[in-house]
Amino acid sequence: MKKIAILGSTGSIGTQSLDVVRNHPEEFAVTALTCGKNIDLFREQLKEFKPALAVCGAREDAEKLAAEFPGIKFSWGMDGIVDAAVNSDSTVVINSLLGMMGIRPTYEAIKAGKDIAFANKETLVAGGSLIMDAVKKYGINFLPVDSEHSAIFQCIQGNDGNPVKRIILTASGGPFRGYTREQMMNVTKAQALKHPRWTMGAKITIDSATMMNKGLEVIEASWLFDMDPKDIEVHVHPESILHSAVEFMDGSVIGQMGRPDMRVPIAYALSWPRRLDKVGEPLDLFAAGALHFEKPDLNAFQCLRLAYRAIEEGKSSPIVLNAANEEAVAAFLRDEISFGQIGQLVEAALDRKAPSEITCLEDIFEVERETREFIRNK
Repeated sequence: MKKIAILGSTGSIGTQSLDVVRNHPEEFAVTALTCGKNIDLFREQLKEFKPALAVCGAREDAEKLAAEFPGIKFSWGMDGIVDAAVNSDSTVVINSLLGMMGIRPTYEAIKAGKDIAFANKETLVAGGSLIMDAVKKYGINFLPVDSEHSAIFQCIQGNDGNPVKRIILTASGGPFRGYTREQMMNVTKAQALKHPRWTMGAKITIDSATMMNKGLEVIEASWLFDMDPKDIEVHVHPESILHSAVEFMDGSVIGQMGRPDMRVPIAYALSWPRRLDKVGEPLDLFAAGALHFEKPDLNAFQCLRLAYRAIEEGKSSPIVLNAANEEAVAAFLRDEISFGQIGQLVEAALDRKAPSEITCLEDIFEVERETREFIRNK
């Protein structure tokens, strides 16, 4: 039985991870859970899964819940999250935290010899070289949870030693598929928050609308699969049936298809190399009908173009890209800037100075701080 620590258990990935655990009690046990502010849901999770360790964002929430659950050890803040990642009696850590706060616990868990199932983009976008060096040094399994990266990982399985020529990374296209650059400049917040397929948090919904989310996934894929970004091609695929594909040197293309359901890649990351039953619904290709693919317009979707630039520049550029985007999206959601200005601010941050070397976590956080300050003062 695998023992699981879930960082960010009340978010979308966290709750679906618990669905997988719930449906396979013979396979998994929960040893640690962490949450931010959704204390009501966290309370219900603690009642059901009874972890040995629970972590809240705020001390007062931890103290309140500690009085209700005397059999559980409680902690709070970043120190508590790192404790859950490192010191809980777990063999696998699911990192579904949002933003840069996911990097430190991932890094420390790797050094502690824990296998990682990661859904936190910033782990590789900002910390790619440090994280992948640590993965190699400590010999842990570092398994993707995002559906696209899981699809690529699944396609590569059984083909060890065969060189990958190209990665085909699919994207739904978001609400503005087919828009020109001029049309993109004038969209409203209400339009940007209305994704045609998914219900997600505001930040990731805007990232989908600008296609920055796909740009961040290109950077992740480059690190995770040791690929030149020029060999990672984004294909807009509105049906979202093909989750991604890999082309090998002989021209063969192997793809992973299925109904959109995050529980499938979560379960695969937790049970790898085995597959579990009772996870996803069968795919009906007759009902799916035709599948369509389009080349993204890098002029209209400036953020996707900038993500390619950032990973090609390397060093601190992906950190600048991510931090600038987070600040710009937050300003857009506060109605302080227009939709078109998101990409403009990110480009201004990348243009500000030459990329710098990254040698430790503190370098990452310093670049992030400087970039956020720059955007806030623009």
